[in-house]
Amino acid sequence: MNEIDNTVIKNARLILTMDDAGREMRDCDIRLQGGVIAEVGQGLAGAHKTLDARGCLITPGLVNTHHHLFQSLTRAVPGGQDALLFGWLQTLYPIWSRFGPEEMYISAQIGLAELMLSGCTLSSDHLYLYPNGARLDDTIAAAADIGMRFHPTRGAMSIGESDGGLPPDALVEKESAILEDCIRVIDAHHDASEGSMCRVGVAPCSPFSVSRDLMRDAAILARDKGVMLHTHLAENDEDIAYSLEKFGARPGQYAEDLGWTGNDVWHAHCVKLDGQEIDLFARSGTGVAHCPCSNCRLGSGIAPVRAMRDAGVNVGLGVDGSASNDAGNLVLEARQSMLLQRVANGADAMSAREALRIATRGGAEVLGRSDCGQIAVGKRADLAIWDMSGIEAAGSWDPAALLLAGPTQVRDLFIEGRRVVASGQVTSIDLPKTIGRQNELAQLLSEG
Repeated sequence: MNEIDNTVIKNARLILTMDDAGREMRDCDIRLQGGVIAEVGQGLAGAHKTLDARGCLITPGLVNTHHHLFQSLTRAVPGGQDALLFGWLQTLYPIWSRFGPEEMYISAQIGLAELMLSGCTLSSDHLYLYPNGARLDDTIAAAADIGMRFHPTRGAMSIGESDGGLPPDALVEKESAILEDCIRVIDAHHDASEGSMCRVGVAPCSPFSVSRDLMRDAAILARDKGVMLHTHLAENDEDIAYSLEKFGARPGQYAEDLGWTGNDVWHAHCVKLDGQEIDLFARSGTGVAHCPCSNCRLGSGIAPVRAMRDAGVNVGLGVDGSASNDAGNLVLEARQSMLLQRVANGADAMSAREALRIATRGGAEVLGRSDCGQIAVGKRADLAIWDMSGIEAAGSWDPAALLLAGPTQVRDLFIEGRRVVASGQVTSIDLPKTIGRQNELAQLLSEG
């Protein structure tokens, strides 16, 4: 027997299950066996290994529905710190063009480790540029090595500056090559089975960096392969103006016309969706990755999450790229989402419990992972254990209100039954060594 076979987590002060009944269970144990949750109850015994969770809150692992992991190498870059979206991109594109396979691998490990420490067990990633031999395989390898459940997406840009697009010509690809590589990556890495550690999506970067034909062809390809679709949509006012000028339609209509709505599609940001677009997403089952910190950092606005949720839109959270956040802490993202809805709509607009549900089960639903996002028998053994005995929660009357009063880093984290964070330390890689190499690479990039 090894740790994945039979572990009992004992004496949890409170378990927030996020199950269909929304149960909150006090003084309980959880048995993990074969990568799934085998039992939840009191007095569980007969484990190969036990872990005491006395005084702790246990939640499902958090789910990150939008990231650009490569950007963890370009945090706080001068010239981009105070820019709006388009200007920010134009500052960073030349730097990103100097990346290669090692930069992609190391930056992904750093980004994923940061997510793990903040309670994340499942992360998507949107990689849309492939300079100097870099491939999506580099980030897939990074996730496998660190032990993160992963949903990478094969992004792309095909319209460069010379054709009226935003990215430099050196960073765009031919559309035929993009589609061919999507097929290659899906065939090599996509696992549709329950409990999968890697599912691949198709993700042209945005309506202002690819053609209509590529958007349409990508949707056809993804559905032929049975994988999900992802892109940026309606992020800020510039985005809306571009859509109206170039396509004669708002982003939601553009997406629908090209086959980009449905329960196999999720869009990042959606800050500027109007009422009709929200209704369209609700009717079609289209998901949204809400990225509140990035939206604040870039001055994009406050996404209408309350209206989306009330209409029945599936909403998850994303930390977005670490060049536009510039952090990758998912529990802080959940807190920010709660606070922004209160700023926009009143103090009763979103509770701490609702925001945490969006961060867990909400994200799992957006990514089509009915096997994740809740603590229930038969679901994957992805758990975050939060130590409520520290100063952050001292004096708190309600441990379930983690986003109001509680730690922002986990004590322990389990993914597929494996303990990948133990006593606040990542166990699956040599993190100090990886941080050192990350900083060396960032220094080389800064020197040009």
